[in-house]
Amino acid sequence: MRSRRDPAAAREALITILRHAYSGERAAALAYRGHWRSLPDGPDRRRIREIEEDEWRHRECVGGMLAGLGERPSLWRDARAAIVGSVLGVLCHVAGRLAPMYGAGRLERTNIREYETAALLAVETGRDAWIESFLEMAEVEWEHERYFRSRVGGHPWARWIPVWTAPAPKWEIRRSFRHRASGIRGPSSSDPIEASRGRGPSSVDPAKALMIRAIRRAVARHRARVS
Repeated sequence: MRSRRDPAAAREALITILRHAYSGERAAALAYRGHWRSLPDGPDRRRIREIEEDEWRHRECVGGMLAGLGERPSLWRDARAAIVGSVLGVLCHVAGRLAPMYGAGRLERTNIREYETAALLAVETGRDAWIESFLEMAEVEWEHERYFRSRVGGHPWARWIPVWTAPAPKWEIRRSFRHRASGIRGPSSSDPIEASRGRGPSSVDPAKALMIRAIRRAVARHRARVS
């Protein structure tokens, strides 16, 4: 059972994840832009373009959270992400179909865990209003991973390529979160997911209320797209 860490340490850990995710989403979005542009018109091109849009929305959400903590993204990390994403996007035009799908699937697998961890850090830092956003983003990344896994598995060379470890079922994201969050808050505490949904902007200052509303609008778009 996970115990609550020092609040200052939890806050720093959350900031680190948010900065990493903010820049990582930029790299991924730029890479996906090059990826879908390298494909002929069809379902794969359309789906990867949708995934690119998801990544930009995630970046917007994460940026709002950093601002809510009074922090800024890492400039050098963001610049590096722009370079890496752009280079990967160009390479998609010469790497064929399998390599970009494989690399994207492994990346999305990592992103699921990152947002799950961020949700727990939201509990530790008292940012309950962010829990639902993090879990929603983890679920969107799970859908991305499933898509890329299906494309790699359907490739003629799939039998000779070891595929990354599959994530747990999508429903496990919330079940696991509830279990681990109870270890932080105590088993008798209220459901943190329901608390996140029920907490309105009126309970925070106006600046934070604007940020929360922006996050929730973006999350609603995520939910509509993956439902």
